Amino acid sequence: MSTSSTNIPALLDVTDVSKSFGTVQVLRSVSLRVARGEVVTVIGPSGSGKTTLLRCVNFLESYDSGSIRIDGKEVGFRETGARQRRGERDLAAMRAETGMVFQSFNLFPHLTAAGNIMLGLTKVRGKSRAEARTIADHWLGRVGLAHKADSLPAELSGGQQQRVGIARAVAMGPKILLLDEITSALDPELVGEVLEVVRSLAEDGMTMVMVTHEMAFARDASSRIIFMADGGVSAAGPPSEILAADTDNERLRTFLARFRASHF
Repeated sequence: MSTSSTNIPALLDVTDVSKSFGTVQVLRSVSLRVARGEVVTVIGPSGSGKTTLLRCVNFLESYDSGSIRIDGKEVGFRETGARQRRGERDLAAMRAETGMVFQSFNLFPHLTAAGNIMLGLTKVRGKSRAEARTIADHWLGRVGLAHKADSLPAELSGGQQQRVGIARAVAMGPKILLLDEITSALDPELVGEVLEVVRSLAEDGMTMVMVTHEMAFARDASSRIIFMADGGVSAAGPPSEILAADTDNERLRTFLARFRASHF
C-alpha cells in the first residue's frame, strides 16, 4: 500500500521495515514516504507499532530489515554491501537530523529550560555557549516561555515542560520532527497550549510525523493520516478519507468509534 499521494521526492523514506522484540513482531514490512513540509499523523490502537516506528526512524531502536532514509541517507546502517551499524558519533549526527519529542518530557532536571535547549547545541552542533543561549532564548520565545528561561523543570507545569521539549528539539534545526503522544501525560487543560505550538510549527513548514490520539487535531493539522494495526499500515490517506464515518476499513471504523463522542 502506498502511503504517499504525491510524486514529490521523500524527505523520509521508510521501506519494508520490520522489527521484532524476541518472538513478537512489532513492525511488519512498514513503508511510509513523507515529503518535505508534510505533517503525517500516525494513529492506531495500543500495540500497533506506532511508537516503535518513530523510535526506528530516530534509531533509538534498531530495525531488523528494510530501509529508513532521511534526505536519501540511510539512518542506522552504513551504506556498504554488508549491513553494518553506524558508529555512535555517526549515529549522533544522524539523530540530530530527527528531532524527537517524547510523551514523558525527558528534560534534564538539574538544567534550566534554557540549559536543556543549549546542551545539544553545544555538545552536538558545536555552538558556543553564547550562540546556544541566543538560539534557546529565541525558541523559548516561540513557545511562549521566554519568562521561564532560567526555571528548572520542577518549577514548570507539565504543559510548559513539554513546550520546552519541543523547543529543544526544533532548536537543533532537524530536517524532520517526530512527536510521540506528546499530550498523553498532560492534564486536559494543558493539551491545547502544546498543540498550538505544534500547529504553529506546521504552518511554518516543519516536516513532522506525529503519533496522537487527538483526532480533532489530527484532522485539522495533518497532510495525511496513517492508520496502523497489528504492526502494519492498514490505511493511509487525507484526513477527510481516513476519518470518514463510512470508511469501509472495518478495523479503522472500530478504532474511530471510540472517538466519535468528541465530534472530531
